[in-house]
Amino acid sequence: MGQRLAAAVRIWLSHHGRSALASLGDLTRTPLPSIMTIAVVGISLALPAGLHLTTRNLATLAQGWQEDAAVSLFLAADLDGPKAKALADQLARRPDLARVRLITPAEGLAELREASGLAEAVDLLPDNPLPTVLALEPTQALVADPAALATLRDALAALPGVADARLDTAWVQRLHALLDLGGRAAVLLAALLSLAVLLVIGNTLRLEVANRRREVELMTLVGATPAFVRRPFLYAGAWYGLLGALVALLILTLGLVLVQSPVSRLAALYGTEFRLAWLDARAMLALMAGGPMLGLIGAWLAVGRHLASCAPR
Repeated sequence: MGQRLAAAVRIWLSHHGRSALASLGDLTRTPLPSIMTIAVVGISLALPAGLHLTTRNLATLAQGWQEDAAVSLFLAADLDGPKAKALADQLARRPDLARVRLITPAEGLAELREASGLAEAVDLLPDNPLPTVLALEPTQALVADPAALATLRDALAALPGVADARLDTAWVQRLHALLDLGGRAAVLLAALLSLAVLLVIGNTLRLEVANRRREVELMTLVGATPAFVRRPFLYAGAWYGLLGALVALLILTLGLVLVQSPVSRLAALYGTEFRLAWLDARAMLALMAGGPMLGLIGAWLAVGRHLASCAPR
């Protein structure tokens, strides 16, 4: 029993292996139509994958910015230096703050003169209009919770001697909202273009069935089962999907190579370095498995219906 089962499995694998290789050979015998179909499938798969990759890199960049989140406390003008230093020491003992930096008006004016590039205009000011500022860096656990950051800002704004409190991550939160919108758009685009892949592969194999109508009729006459007749077309659909997924990977790789240099130059202008990330394991698996799966589904839907019309009467 075990030997017969093993022999049956070997025969089954042999038949499927020959069908897979034969269907790949059929694609190479019509290179131009095959290349055009594979290119369309590859572009359709690359578009949602590229949008996902873009949102992933922007999310990584925003995470790096958010790690530098800070609360700026603008102290009242009548608060002198010793009182400002005492307030800074008091805040430094809080467990939800990782670092507290006291910026005096003179230090703030020097930073403005250096960062703005308007040193001559700054020197024309009759007096220093800048207040004393406490730059506060929250802990990492707090940075990950926007609501907790807002609560911290409100609590610090109510302290005596504090004129105003500003949270420097509001724009980062807006960016995260846009990234969430981009992620949903990628899912919607993937669904629409997956339907396009089904239609393209299905229509291609429908034409292939029509061109091989006589062959299908002869196979049916000599006793071939519907599964045997359908098998090479299903493998052809899987090949279209797999090769299209590889083309999508090639497009994404070329896109990253072309974009990395401008991104590096832009990051260097801000005194930092940023390397574009590649697809994560889950996205890579979805792309490489989704392409052949879409090809199989498209082939099954198109071929099943048209093989019935080719059956001899």
